[in-house]
Amino acid sequence: MVLSVSERTFAQEVFQVSTPVLVHFWAPWCGLCRAIDPTLTTFERQWAGKVKLLGVNADESLKLANTYRLTSLPTLILFEGDKVRFRFEHYQGREELRRTLDSWMLATSGVYAPTQRLQPQEAVNR
Repeated sequence: MVLSVSERTFAQEVFQVSTPVLVHFWAPWCGLCRAIDPTLTTFERQWAGKVKLLGVNADESLKLANTYRLTSLPTLILFEGDKVRFRFEHYQGREELRRTLDSWMLATSGVYAPTQRLQPQEAVNR
């Protein structure tokens, strides 16, 4: 189960932690929001200790919804400190979501996947 945060606890739970934080903006009426929960739970287990997963009910947190200019649900935002690193909207399917989340974490952690091909400049800088 994803830990829910509110406007009151958002800054403490997102901005004041040392790991990246993935925030899932959702609403009770949003079927797709519930549909991605199993993928998010698997992602959280896979990247345990390297990312924190939180949920925000956009209907109850209108100030946050406005601050992050939500235009559709579900919306996923990956934060590092108070910086937005990545944003995911317009859900197209579980496989796309899984690939997107994994690529975010690889980019954030600076780790290259064994199947990921390095560009010449990246190989020089490693």
